Amino acid sequence: MNVLLFLVPTALMLGLCGLAAFLWSLRNGQYDDVQGAALRVLSDDDVTP
Repeated sequence: MNVLLFLVPTALMLGLCGLAAFLWSLRNGQYDDVQGAALRVLSDDDVTP
């Protein structure tokens, strides 16, 4: 039972860190250009003739 005094705050802290990282990525525009990323996969820029 004493282990719960360690595990519950640790789980809450990890959850809050994940939420903070997600909100940070939203504010920095990581999800703005979804179509551009899909089209960049199809381009053959690295192939030299």
